[in-house]
Amino acid sequence: MALLIERGPHVATDTMELAKLWAKNTYFDSADRAEIQKLIDDNDTKEIEERFYKDLEFGTGGMRAILGMGSNRIHKYAVRKATQAMCDVVAESYPGQNNSFAICYDSRTFSFEFAKEVASVVAGNGMTAYIYDRLNPVALLSWSIRHHKCKAGVMITASHNPTDYNGFKAYWDDGAQLTPPYDKKVIEAYNGIKDFNVIKTANFDSEESAGKIVWVGKDVEDTYYSMLKKYVINPELCAEKGGDVKLVYTPIHGTGLHAAQRVFEEMGLKNNYIVEEQAQPDSKFPTVDSPNPENPEALAMAVELMKKVGADVAMGTDPDTDRLGVAFLEKGEVRYLNGNQLAVLMLNYVLTGYSEQGRLPSNPYVIKTIVTSELQTAICKNFNVEILNTLTGFKWICGKIKELEKSNPEKNYVFSSEESFGYLPHKEVRDKDGVASLALFSEMMLWYKNQDMNLVQALDKIYDQYGFFHEELLCMNYYGKEGGEKIQRIMDNFRATSDGEILGEKIASLTDVQTGKLQNFETNESTQLDLPTSNVLGFSFKSGNKLWIRPSGTEPKVKFYIMLKESQGTLAEKKARAYKKACEVIEYLKKESNRA
Repeated sequence: MALLIERGPHVATDTMELAKLWAKNTYFDSADRAEIQKLIDDNDTKEIEERFYKDLEFGTGGMRAILGMGSNRIHKYAVRKATQAMCDVVAESYPGQNNSFAICYDSRTFSFEFAKEVASVVAGNGMTAYIYDRLNPVALLSWSIRHHKCKAGVMITASHNPTDYNGFKAYWDDGAQLTPPYDKKVIEAYNGIKDFNVIKTANFDSEESAGKIVWVGKDVEDTYYSMLKKYVINPELCAEKGGDVKLVYTPIHGTGLHAAQRVFEEMGLKNNYIVEEQAQPDSKFPTVDSPNPENPEALAMAVELMKKVGADVAMGTDPDTDRLGVAFLEKGEVRYLNGNQLAVLMLNYVLTGYSEQGRLPSNPYVIKTIVTSELQTAICKNFNVEILNTLTGFKWICGKIKELEKSNPEKNYVFSSEESFGYLPHKEVRDKDGVASLALFSEMMLWYKNQDMNLVQALDKIYDQYGFFHEELLCMNYYGKEGGEKIQRIMDNFRATSDGEILGEKIASLTDVQTGKLQNFETNESTQLDLPTSNVLGFSFKSGNKLWIRPSGTEPKVKFYIMLKESQGTLAEKKARAYKKACEVIEYLKKESNRA
């Protein structure tokens, strides 16, 4: 019996009927069918509604969902379906070639098993699968694609999502996440698979013996770490005084332990400590509620170790090691930097170092997302470096790198970042690289330590030169079917805002990325945007402040990006005004969201 995946009158009229079809479908293993049957027997209509009210969507970068059986859950059958869709598009795009996939995975529940499912489908489609023999950061997936000259790649991860999630991140032949036109082609292929039985799945062990599934090991990893050495700004400083800075690091039960230890050793940063309780991979992430280094709670154990050993900084990465968060002590108080502040510090360090050493290339450029601090724009202007903006997400940043390599090969990449703790200090891989970021930030900490400066002083020096820029991120979480409808109402309500004021600030223009228009209320002119269509709104105010709003593409939340600048008065006065304004805006946004 084959299950038609699309819903409709010929499949199911409600979620209970669809659940019964899944419980009877012999394509699924007996244990998986039993999982659904138990919900039916228990008459757990709420859980059945959540699992079956919609089909799991393959978005422009892949998919993430709660683990479990159901049309709105991620399981090995959904992984097979997504892989088959990618294989179909690869075969169509590169006919008659010896096509291959790279595969990598993190420490989450079923990540290794899902990675093997990917390999089995790839081999079943007559292609070669290169799969790492141990879990690795996402940067190593991108590196493997480029190293093996693969046509596509898959990273099994849900990044920093809660424990009960897993996901499937889709990559193309440049090592970056899917971008047009291939993202839409894969989505169409995924949606076009109506029957699990059309998926071509081979026996893993047999295909491994036949050489169609190839384990990737230390030799490939070595080439990546050798590449990183080229991007150390001050290697002599690291070699001579690497022990001067005391570092604490936690992989938060993810993939970062080996990578961090290797980076510290090869750079000469000998004075480092690992949070032992969080060192080993663990799919349950038992010491944290959420393995997200953006959140202070996830760095709590690293902070305690920092205090105990008197370290200069505590650093942490998420399960797939693409995000970096940090904490440090200032006058006995724990301080946390946000992603914008970390990016500004690293960008300023890179541009300063390259400029002083004569290593800044001709026609240099930096990329950031539209919701990332405009302080980067001011810094780049000072160094005569072009800065480019993209939509939120490193798929767009790396897509821009690829575009410029073709259209403007004379331009030279330097750095990119997004506010959500993602950075790329080189272009050898094509996704945010937490390993390279850890190396760069640790080196920068050593440099400032030798300048007798802490991170607050380093930031204040930048603010004194360029003005005080302050950013806040407000996330409003709305779960399930009702939550999705609520998020859409919020977007509709703000989209309906015409020229006027918000908290006494005159709106100068509205950027609606969904319609592709920028409406200037001062001139009544409408401008076409050079951005892909996306459900994103941006308000620019006469004061120069900005507000961006967008639903998350991977989590059940709507995000508000508050971007403020203060130029008058002392630095203390600028900070006080910005903090006060940010609090007022946050309260306004919460009130408006609750009303939707």
